[in-house]
Amino acid sequence: MSPLALLRIAFKALLRNRMRTFLSVLGIVIGVAAVITMVAIGEGSKQSIKEQIGSLGANIVIISPNPRQTSGVRMDASATQLLTLNDAYALRKKSKYLVAVSPVIDARGQVVAAGGNWPSGITGVWAEYLQIRGYELEDGVMFEGDENMSKVCVIGKTVADNLFPAGNPVGQTIRYRNIPLKVIGLLKSKGTSGFGQDQDDVILAPFSAVQKRILATTNVRTIYAGASDEYSAPLAVEEAQEILSEEHKLPYDSDAFRIQTQQELLDMVSSTANLLTAVLTAIAGISLLVGGIGIMNIMYVSVTERTREIGLRMAIGARGSDILMQFLIEAVLISLTGGLVGIMFGALASFFVMYLANWPVTVTFSSIVISFSVCFATGVFFGWYPARKAARLDPIEALRYE
Repeated sequence: MSPLALLRIAFKALLRNRMRTFLSVLGIVIGVAAVITMVAIGEGSKQSIKEQIGSLGANIVIISPNPRQTSGVRMDASATQLLTLNDAYALRKKSKYLVAVSPVIDARGQVVAAGGNWPSGITGVWAEYLQIRGYELEDGVMFEGDENMSKVCVIGKTVADNLFPAGNPVGQTIRYRNIPLKVIGLLKSKGTSGFGQDQDDVILAPFSAVQKRILATTNVRTIYAGASDEYSAPLAVEEAQEILSEEHKLPYDSDAFRIQTQQELLDMVSSTANLLTAVLTAIAGISLLVGGIGIMNIMYVSVTERTREIGLRMAIGARGSDILMQFLIEAVLISLTGGLVGIMFGALASFFVMYLANWPVTVTFSSIVISFSVCFATGVFFGWYPARKAARLDPIEALRYE
């Protein structure tokens, strides 16, 4: 019997029991739609996290002292005065893979201006910090010079909105611990990072001014640097370790410094997101399994109901392979129809999740291909055994079946 004839017979058999076929298809639709939606939520969350981590700074390298142990007490990294300004100069001068370097020192306190007051942090940096962290100026200028002692600052949108709600902050004066600072620049808004940090609640001032005028210290708590590109970041880490070990006369494998990149953080978060996606997909896959079991159940009922029909077909010359293919095609038709409709509903469900729940979703081509492939495999796997049973019926016994 030709494949076209078998397809026509299978199609007519499914139409004779529309409600049964509909319920079987519905099980597959729910399973496929659930898989696509869950994968879309997982992939969207992972992509959103990547973008938010990237907003902290492109190819950023963060260098800080490792906490050290003194008299059995492990000291905080901020209390470990190992980094110096000379280290920042050495990294800038000797490194091939770092395109920008800035020492960083910060403190928190109450900032006061004519328009009000606001609890914020002040960060002492070099001008290259803007490039490293991806900040841009909306108005005004950036201070220059590594040894700049000027009482000036550049502020973020959050600070500007709370201290100067009625006007332009550039040219105004704020006071931090009774030290007046003239606002010479306003940063463009970057919004909230993936860790809930307001990136606009920032006050940037010359490093030397914050270090000596405000904190009265020689400590360099952190050095921020920017690698030339994402592929150079691992090389930049090795190079920075080598330069700092040389500057401090330490072995290369010394753990005196902690050198981190955004990629390490990204890998950790991506691993968690992948695990979440796998769990969601497994839960949704249960629906697909239930749908497959539904197909097997329906095919078993169909074989039982059509036992006399099967015997009659065999009596007039139908081979066992023809009967096998007929029932197998029915199962595959149910599965593929459910798969196509499920893909459409999965895409729609992802769309509604994105716009109604405001969750990040990304429908990937791979999830559609995998879902459709699983549908086909489900139809073959769960339809083969009932079809095999039908093909092995004895024609005489089948004709006697009531």
